[in-house]
This record gives sequence, structure tokens and C-alpha cells, in this order.
Amino acid sequence: MTTPRKSLVDVLAGTSRDELARQFAEAEAAGDMVALPRGTYRCRLTGGELVASKTNTPGYQLTFTVDGGEHRGRKVWHTAWLTPAALPMSKRDLGKLGVASLDMLERPLPAGIVADVRVVVRADDDGVERNRVSGFDVVAVLPDPTGDDDFPSTLSGATGERGLA
Repeated sequence: MTTPRKSLVDVLAGTSRDELARQFAEAEAAGDMVALPRGTYRCRLTGGELVASKTNTPGYQLTFTVDGGEHRGRKVWHTAWLTPAALPMSKRDLGKLGVASLDMLERPLPAGIVADVRVVVRADDDGVERNRVSGFDVVAVLPDPTGDDDFPSTLSGATGERGLA
């Protein structure tokens, strides 16, 4: 037995069909997404979450969002793999963000982390070019506008408003 297909009205969640139709008609189609050029980008850390690869390798994925210039708003990701072989590099990278224990990965990272992120371009076996973060350095921690400041202020090498080391 197949599940009936949802209609557009079923998924609109508060948006009128007419308004969505107008927006759809007026929107310009975006170009194909291409890899960011190799370089260092000033980014904000906008996310961090525990993940598992397709082969169930555990990791912690960081999301960086480019903060300015022509690529403002583009995202790049870096995964700190939680395997015995990768733990020295993962501890180095996560330590830059104040992560001192595995338990801390189950809490949100502090808001306001700004980093210079080094991005390279790699070609997959199929020839598709993808970005990879080759490293990052925390350069500032801006005050958390929500006042939620319960994450330890132990960011290595950062300067900012939280009295960091």
C-alpha cells in the first residue's frame, strides 16, 4: 500500500499558496554551486554537531559561514573524526573551540566564535571539485547576544570579550 502524496497545501505551514506562487514566479534561478576558491576566509562558527559517516565512523562536524566579501554566506564544513588514529588532530581542532572533554560535544558550542578558515579544493574520483577545510585559527569571540555564556572560556589563541586565554 502506498502513502498518498501530499499536496502543496499540506506542506505550506502558514504561507498562502498565492504568495508562494508569486515568489516562485519572481525568483531568479540560482547558478550551480561551485567550490570556493582556495584561500583563507574570515568565518563565523555557525554550527557543531555529532555525526556518523556512511560507514558509522563517529565525528563532530563544524559548520563555518563566510562572514564577508563576494562569498559572504557560503558554508564550509570540517569534521573532527573521533577515531583512535584521528583523535590527536581532532583534540587539536576542538581544543581551539574550548572543547576539553567528550561530554562537551553534547552541548552547543559558544556563540560568537570568529575564525580564519583555510580552504582548499579537492577533486573527487569523479572529477567534481569540493572544498575541504585544511585548518582554522580562532581570531575572536564576540559577546553572546543571548547572554547564554555557560560554556567555559578556554579558547586557545582567541582574543575577545570573554577574557579568554
